[in-house]
Amino acid sequence: MDSDVIFLHFLIFTLCTLVKSKSSLCRTSCGDIQINYPFGIDDGCGSPYYRNLLVCSENKHLELRTPSGRYPIRRIDYSDPHILVTDPYMWSCQDGERFRPTRPFSLDTSIHFSLSVQNDYLFFNCSENDVIVEPKPVYCERFPDRCDSTCDSASYLCRHLPECAHALGSATSCCSYYPKATESLRLMLKYCETYTSVYWRNLGVSQTYNTAPEYGIRIDFDIPVTTRCLECQDGSKGGGTCGFDVETHGFSCLCDKGNVTTYCKDHSQHKRSSRVIVGTATAVSVAGAIGIGAGVWYFRKIKAQAPVTHGVQSNENRLF
Repeated sequence: MDSDVIFLHFLIFTLCTLVKSKSSLCRTSCGDIQINYPFGIDDGCGSPYYRNLLVCSENKHLELRTPSGRYPIRRIDYSDPHILVTDPYMWSCQDGERFRPTRPFSLDTSIHFSLSVQNDYLFFNCSENDVIVEPKPVYCERFPDRCDSTCDSASYLCRHLPECAHALGSATSCCSYYPKATESLRLMLKYCETYTSVYWRNLGVSQTYNTAPEYGIRIDFDIPVTTRCLECQDGSKGGGTCGFDVETHGFSCLCDKGNVTTYCKDHSQHKRSSRVIVGTATAVSVAGAIGIGAGVWYFRKIKAQAPVTHGVQSNENRLF
């Protein structure tokens, strides 16, 4: 087979392989964590409000990307919409009285995430000259807005540290404070050695005490529900996956036969749409088609003009 034909086949094979890898629909899990709408770990999947926020590592570990770093995700709950993340820099039971440098956790306020009010923050060894550390009055439970400036040294969690009630000695002070913003958290850490976050997990039982403390940061999120997304997901209409155009952020229903703006069984849409790829594969396909066309023209020109050398390569017939 001529070298130009071999190279042309190579170009076609490369393009087809690329298209095939890009045309797969959105991944629905990372490790043992399900990835459902509004999230996506492939660009163009889910809602554009949460674009590029979840990262699935090569080891199948799901992480949340925030302005302060990337954090391991322990679970995602879609019925009670929240994400539970862990911060390796926060204090843990294994640290005991060995306090490590930490960094304040923060969220981008422009996205549809918010720190849950079910989080409690414990600060250790705070300077009482700079932080008001004292037991909160009983009325603070009913009127917490009146007690913002106090770090409660008699809180339940300080007296009953989850999983390790006796991890801290008498020389270590502890107080509970809920920062209203990242700036107040940074200010607290300026005067405290370290901190940790405790989330009150719902046990799903109908008892008086139906929550239990668990280390982690609960982040609440919204699920944007639109008629087009519900229609796209409707099994009777094709059971597509809700996504978006990566350039315009406009809605797309991702189907096996291509992307449409309505639902998968809308045949009028498929007649007008070509093979659609999640992310930027459509642009890649166009570029690849142009490249192949140019390659064919180039090889025809070379073949017509190149001198016959009976397989001997010279500077006159060299392709590269």
